[in-house]
Amino acid sequence: MGNPMSIFEGLIDRYPVLKECKDDILNAYEILVECYQNGNKVLIAGNGGSAADAEHIVGELMKGFMKRRELSDATKELIMRRDASLGGILAEKLQGALPAIALTSQSSIFTAFVNDVDADLVFAQQVLGYGKPGDVFIGLTTSGNSPNIIFAAYLASALGIKTIGFTGKSGGKLKDLCDVTIRVPADSTPRVQELHLPVYHALCAMVEEHFFG
Repeated sequence: MGNPMSIFEGLIDRYPVLKECKDDILNAYEILVECYQNGNKVLIAGNGGSAADAEHIVGELMKGFMKRRELSDATKELIMRRDASLGGILAEKLQGALPAIALTSQSSIFTAFVNDVDADLVFAQQVLGYGKPGDVFIGLTTSGNSPNIIFAAYLASALGIKTIGFTGKSGGKLKDLCDVTIRVPADSTPRVQELHLPVYHALCAMVEEHFFG
């Protein structure tokens, strides 16, 4: 894949419609690199198809995406120290991870909070529980107006958590709450989601290249 910037340039070459988002994509990349350099994590949320996108992003960050992500010799030694047989399997097969949590997949707390308190605050409750200053919250909402994403982004910012929004062209309310909002040039939900995917694929590949290239 090459260096992070060649990955970025390849994205724009394949999807020239994203040229107007170039600065925001690069700013999002820088936020993610800073997060991981400081030992922090990423929290991600969305609804419907965007919930699937949240899970997809976690899948690309938590294991090798475009690269094998070999563990360091020091990590392998630590894993094998107690039991060479068990540890050897782990050291051989595990891969470097970029910590990320999909808030959409926490079914027990999700359904309990929806049932007992307020469905619009289900992601905010998890941001409160998981989030620490220096983490990043990624909110995906094609309209930019999904209440549960709006509340979570507002709370994240209040807690010192950086925020990245993925929306359609208008940006909705989310654009005024996030540190960076990637507003892809489309309006209908399917078209917006079609453009979100190559953007987050590129971001995941760029961050992976930075840390494991």
